[in-house]
Amino acid sequence: MKTLFCVVAALLVSMGTSFAQSLKPIKLNAPDKDRGASVMKALADRHSEREFADKALSMQDLSDLLWAANGVNRPDGKRTAASAMNKQDISVYAILPEGAYLYDAKTHQLTPIASGDFRALVGGQQTFVNKAPLCLLMVSDISLFGGGERAKITAALDAGIVSQNIMLFCSGCGLATVPRASMDVDGLKKALKLNENQLPLINNPVGYPKK
Repeated sequence: MKTLFCVVAALLVSMGTSFAQSLKPIKLNAPDKDRGASVMKALADRHSEREFADKALSMQDLSDLLWAANGVNRPDGKRTAASAMNKQDISVYAILPEGAYLYDAKTHQLTPIASGDFRALVGGQQTFVNKAPLCLLMVSDISLFGGGERAKITAALDAGIVSQNIMLFCSGCGLATVPRASMDVDGLKKALKLNENQLPLINNPVGYPKK
């Protein structure tokens, strides 16, 4: 019986590893920089939405959203979102139903991190998040600021700037989102293989508005 249990356990681990490896990098489309409402119209229309249509984001919407959030917008590698001392401490994770990905701004693609549906970890006690087709999670590497409480404050400011970019894009391009700070931090750190200096700060569930 013990031998059988070991064989079954080994098979399950093997299957899990195989499934994790089945996730492929997602090469995003070039961002469409001519779309969307004016900045003033986007600000006028900005509001939080917690209900989403049962529909995955198109590749163009996903690509443009991630670039707007924290993409490279200059030849020197600087980003659409400002960061303190240009430390670029914020990493954006895309939590999709099939798995978690890390946005690589330099190559403009999503790199697979872990297979599985982690939206419940993002949502915590708020189950509406589980129905969002996409959750964007902002994680700061606070070691870039030397650690300590001041580093956490600076990191939170940088995460807020990225979240604001997300909200303005959604407002200007017809998507729904809401900024959130509640989440299962410990669960996400484990699932995303984060180190002790990587701190999840803000998340934005994103989808099309529910009609």
